Amino acid sequence: MAAQTVKDVMTTRVVTVTPSTTLADAAQILVRKKVSGVPVVDEKDKTKVVGLVSEADLLAASPTAKTVGDVMKKKVTSVSPDTSLDEVASILVSKKIKRVPVIDNGKLVGIVSRIDVLKARYGP
Repeated sequence: MAAQTVKDVMTTRVVTVTPSTTLADAAQILVRKKVSGVPVVDEKDKTKVVGLVSEADLLAASPTAKTVGDVMKKKVTSVSPDTSLDEVASILVSKKIKRVPVIDNGKLVGIVSRIDVLKARYGP
């Protein structure tokens, strides 16, 4: 059996926000969708990732921060659909992150999280 890759386990219906999304709206989206962070996509090109925002970013927001663009992480680690699960696991652990967007030809096609890798390795 061939080693599994990101495309075998990634979530393709990705919850996203834009830089202009308010912090309150972003928090409600995270709670409602039961996710701890989401990619931030360009206002016009919804397939172009411009950042990531997590629960921690929202909790640490200063009183002057109003939108996702004020608190998002702009340096985004991403993987391709063909990245091996071993490699993505190594990235998640070494960078101490919980999820990475999956980018194919510059476009957001999915997201893979720690739980996706755990399920693939050890079952549901």
